[in-house]
Amino acid sequence: MEIFNIVIAGVGGQGVLMASRVLSESALASGMDVKQNEVHGMAQRGGSVISFVRIGERVNSPVVMPGTADLLISFEPLEALRYIHYLKPGGMLVYNKVAINPSTVASGLATYPSDVEERIARACTNAHGIEALSIAREAGNAKAVNMVMVGSVLSALPLDPRVVMGVVKAVSGGKGADVNLKALEGGAAARSSTIRND
Repeated sequence: MEIFNIVIAGVGGQGVLMASRVLSESALASGMDVKQNEVHGMAQRGGSVISFVRIGERVNSPVVMPGTADLLISFEPLEALRYIHYLKPGGMLVYNKVAINPSTVASGLATYPSDVEERIARACTNAHGIEALSIAREAGNAKAVNMVMVGSVLSALPLDPRVVMGVVKAVSGGKGADVNLKALEGGAAARSSTIRND
């Protein structure tokens, strides 16, 4: 298979790295080669976090170059816009529609753009927004947004969803496994809904 390039973007505390771990371990469990890399930035202060996951028969580099990503998963709309240039033509973007004000906005130094979703739509013809936070809450924990986002792209991944579910169960502790699996399923259902409505 050709290398499948994934970019995951969000802000500190949203679980970007856990999502990357789930995808990477799922690829390994499927017998594929995988390389993963992340840039933390000011993650602890709610700053931007970006992670690369590359899956294939043989992967040499962990870095996804701009214009080559098959899939961009963004946990926040502005982060989607910030990293949308990583997508290749025809690449797919799935993003959480819930905005999180960056530190510059919270401190009054900048204004969050009111038309961020319109900008996303203009920049990517294959963009899909979901209400990941409400789905995570329905699953039992608002922090499960990361598993909602992973679930939302299951049908687009070169991975068996059952393998991904097994990895989620394995890396989740105790009661967290049930919540994360519900979040995964909720994300998959929400993504199916956006396909029907597009």
